[in-house]
Amino acid sequence: MIQIKTFYFNDLRECTYVLWDETNECVIIDPGCHSNTEKERLEKFIESSGLKPVLLLNTHGHFDHIMGNAFVASKWHIKTHIHPEDKPHLERALQYSDMFGYKIDEPPTDTSDLKDGDILKFGKSSLTVIYTPGHTRGGVSFYSKDDQFVITGDALFAGSIGRTDLPGGDYDQLMESLLGRLIKLGDDVKVYPGHGPATTIGQEIATNPFLRCE
Repeated sequence: MIQIKTFYFNDLRECTYVLWDETNECVIIDPGCHSNTEKERLEKFIESSGLKPVLLLNTHGHFDHIMGNAFVASKWHIKTHIHPEDKPHLERALQYSDMFGYKIDEPPTDTSDLKDGDILKFGKSSLTVIYTPGHTRGGVSFYSKDDQFVITGDALFAGSIGRTDLPGGDYDQLMESLLGRLIKLGDDVKVYPGHGPATTIGQEIATNPFLRCE
């Protein structure tokens, strides 16, 4: 069974997730740790829990979700996995973050590509990659059928959806990702978004104004 630890990092309160199972192999998703204190919190949790990071995964490449990529990749000698459509965000990360007043370490650009349907294995567990563009061209979600949860990045939030007014955003594409893919996972599937609290697919179908069809 996969266990999940949520961290809220940087001024934008981005959600970083650590996933692990009984083998103690773990996955780090969207490391947004920016300050030294945040990096120390992540490191302390992983080391005190006896975890072994084996995968660094990005749901997308926006700067608030990749601030800690360089730290994680260097600290635990693991490679970044991201959809190729979002790799340009990594390549221009210093420029983008500087525009918003942040100084970050340059994230590694020697990455492994994610594509729809990929199975990512760690320990005795696995995650399936679901291509969910719209917030960015290369947005993906990570789904566990066995444990009935999905990590959606900035595609779906509790009560809202990702913005599409940034470069590469496409509202129609995002709605297709949500209505054509994510909500079909099932009402009981728990949703871990890129910002804010966890929710469920059923709760969002019932209450999220962007998903309700009157």
